[in-house]
Amino acid sequence: MLELRNINKQSGAEKHLSDISLRLERGTLNVLLGPTLSGKTSLMRIMAGLDRPTSGTIHVDGVDVTGVSPQKRDVAMVFQQFINYPSMTVYENIASPMRVARADRKSIDDAVQRAAALMKLTPYLDRMPLNLSGGQQQRTALARAIVKNAGLVLLDEPLANLDYKLREELRAELPRIFAESGTIFVYATTEPSEALLLGGNTATLAQGHVTQFGPTIDVFRSPVDLVTARTFADPPLNTISADKTGNTFVLESGVGIPAVDAIADGIYTIGFQPHHLSLTPSGAEAVALRTVVAALEITGSESFVHLRFVGADWIMLTPGVQDFAVGQEIEVFLDPRLLLVFDGTGRAVGQTPALAA
Repeated sequence: MLELRNINKQSGAEKHLSDISLRLERGTLNVLLGPTLSGKTSLMRIMAGLDRPTSGTIHVDGVDVTGVSPQKRDVAMVFQQFINYPSMTVYENIASPMRVARADRKSIDDAVQRAAALMKLTPYLDRMPLNLSGGQQQRTALARAIVKNAGLVLLDEPLANLDYKLREELRAELPRIFAESGTIFVYATTEPSEALLLGGNTATLAQGHVTQFGPTIDVFRSPVDLVTARTFADPPLNTISADKTGNTFVLESGVGIPAVDAIADGIYTIGFQPHHLSLTPSGAEAVALRTVVAALEITGSESFVHLRFVGADWIMLTPGVQDFAVGQEIEVFLDPRLLLVFDGTGRAVGQTPALAA
């Protein structure tokens, strides 16, 4: 188990990490999700022993390793800025951790061949890294991390330079490989969709704080606050201010949305994911909203429709190719059971996680 206790990291007046405590169990996949500069890489460097926290401690299986160097820890790291040994072939780069560990020749060869096959590197084993593409060099670094069979594997946006097909394959394979070995697997990403594809647990980060940690689907469905909900939304979370009166949220336009949860009357922010808006009602509870099309993005399989509603700008994610004109008024529908509700401090006060898929 890897345990971070009250980790802080500060450089001068700038605070990079603030009071972070996490417990990561062996055999688990743990995603660090947050925008650029949210603290993901800083936290990983402290986990690896590359940097020392300003305060707080790091424990592995109950032993304090805060001041222990990376060389004396059972850690494998792959960062987006991949590093390979330029004077070694791809084969020797992959094999290097096992050679340091004095593994026998057959064990090394078997492990290298398996990792190379997974990373689609078999034809390139005799090449030097500088004769490879950027994506092939990144895959070499990933293969080296696999054969090291370390107790802690840290991957910082490692698939960003790979083509789409291989990226999707590795997203499915990597968690299985590391889980089977009992490794603590930590994967940093800026993409909510990647966190959902990987599964496991997710820690959401914002401005150096961990805002929530738990099973990935639970954090997505039941964010504890508005910051977490926005971190875990791509396209951005749709929000609007609402006045809760009796059993109804009254929007600025005068439209009323039934309040599913029993909460006190007052002003709240209600939020919902772009795919929770639809062109047809999803059930008898769905509320019709008159909106104006501001922009349209078509990907082929789906359309991102940018909408203006009184007091708010929203995005609707809808299947297929839509043919709306900018300025066109359209009716969209929202199921009130899918709403996330936040109070004036941004804390979640009402939601129905079972429905908020």
